Amino acid sequence: MGHMHADVLVVGSGPGGAGVARELARSGARVLVLERGGRNPPSGKVSQALRELWWPGRSMSLPGAPRTPVAVLRGVTLGGSSMYFFATAWEPPYHLLDPFGVDLRADADALRAELSPAPLPDDLIGPRARILAEAARKLGHDWQSVSKFVDAEALRATGPGGYGAARWTARRFLDDAVAAGATVRTGALVDHLMVRQGKVEGVALAGGEQLRADTVIVSAGALGTPPLLRAVGLERAGQDWFYDPVVAINGVLDSLDAGFEPPMCSAVHHQAEGWMLTDLCRPRWLHEALTLAAGRVDRLRQYRHTLSVMVKVRDELSGTVSDRGVAHKPLAGVDRDRLRAGTASARELLDGAGARSIHATLRVAVHPGGTARIGAVVDADLATEIDGLHVCDASVLPCAWGVPPTFTIMALGRRLGRHLAGVRSRAATSATPPLSADPPTSGH
Repeated sequence: MGHMHADVLVVGSGPGGAGVARELARSGARVLVLERGGRNPPSGKVSQALRELWWPGRSMSLPGAPRTPVAVLRGVTLGGSSMYFFATAWEPPYHLLDPFGVDLRADADALRAELSPAPLPDDLIGPRARILAEAARKLGHDWQSVSKFVDAEALRATGPGGYGAARWTARRFLDDAVAAGATVRTGALVDHLMVRQGKVEGVALAGGEQLRADTVIVSAGALGTPPLLRAVGLERAGQDWFYDPVVAINGVLDSLDAGFEPPMCSAVHHQAEGWMLTDLCRPRWLHEALTLAAGRVDRLRQYRHTLSVMVKVRDELSGTVSDRGVAHKPLAGVDRDRLRAGTASARELLDGAGARSIHATLRVAVHPGGTARIGAVVDADLATEIDGLHVCDASVLPCAWGVPPTFTIMALGRRLGRHLAGVRSRAATSATPPLSADPPTSGH
């Protein structure tokens, strides 16, 4: 059984873990990032998506919603969920964080200045998004452009097929961290946290290897983080969470003949009602998989003529994630009401765009969070009651969200990294002996 020591261990490499690792590595800390998944580049193949998003026991749970199970997606790969997100730079909901003493404005401003998120230029918006935007505005929707973490020039050079490479992912922050001296290990499954007398001492990997550090940041995602925390006595982890259920409403538009295009270019957010609509274009393989799952074999070959609207709902806090990472969360009555309202509006929108054969796919959950909430499991600095143990991923989001959280999690990672770098700097300063004006005395 081997032993290794670092200053900081980061368990998980998604937007939160990558962000905090980058800040700490740049401050001079010895940082080791541990990622359970691999580092294969995105291939667009269904086999890779199944392995990284839906594989039972790693990435998928089926909450016990009566008659309507929900697949909870979880990105188990280097870069975490950012490898599959739509590059949406949705502004952090500051009003929800302020009451918990968490101000992300400065960190969001810094990330915005660095990454320049913006709506896609008109020439990069595809026909599906254009058709839906026009129909939505005719129906009176406040249909607004959505900012994206996308390099428009790179996308313009490659065309829609290069969308994956043109978007920001957490792998960029990991590259920055490595350039600053951090180490990243993939295929590293953390078995448990090592804690003694209320202080974290490191982690143990499956297979017995022990990695020691005075600071451990758990960023394993809303499903991966709770079992690690519960095993060291943080019993409130995994209690009462959210997962933002999503359903795609599809229709066939005979006049449409289009391939893949950037998704989620514009949206309407009914914040008070708890749901939003946006244009949706999925890769062909995903369209075919979800169409087949919905029982619409007759629509398998209609990809180029399919017009889709995504309905996304803010669900109420409820349910559990067990000690073994099994998720259980029935949809509440108010959640179902929001889904019905959003679905009805999406159907009306597709009808207004001239689509026929309108149908819904199965539900999925794309943004699980709140399983280690600020104010319940961690404090405003994302610290647990165990000395040296922090959490930085969607787990810490303190309330039901309902909007894409990636920008918020990136800002949380930057904020935590700055905070811990400051703590380390102050500790180093206080440990340095004061200079004396008197010469040292000899032993004679």
